[in-house]
Amino acid sequence: MLRITTTTRPEGVTVMLEGRLAGPWVDELARCWKALTTTRDAGSICVQLDAVTFVDGAGKTLLRAMHEDGAALAASGCMTRAILEEITHR
Repeated sequence: MLRITTTTRPEGVTVMLEGRLAGPWVDELARCWKALTTTRDAGSICVQLDAVTFVDGAGKTLLRAMHEDGAALAASGCMTRAILEEITHR
């Protein structure tokens, strides 16, 4: 299961992810991302991954695409920081 919480502030949007970014939840996040980027510049969006417990290959691919579109990816946990390092330095 994945919980996606979107918070809009004057400086931009924060997308908080909690749970597993895997399987059908990757598609759900992709739909959410597409909806957000139709109304906002991707560079004003921060994706917060602190509460993510697992990311599968499709999830990594989606996060990489979001990063390449301009989204800021943030994480504090050891696993998620390692995944972000892999995604952002590729």
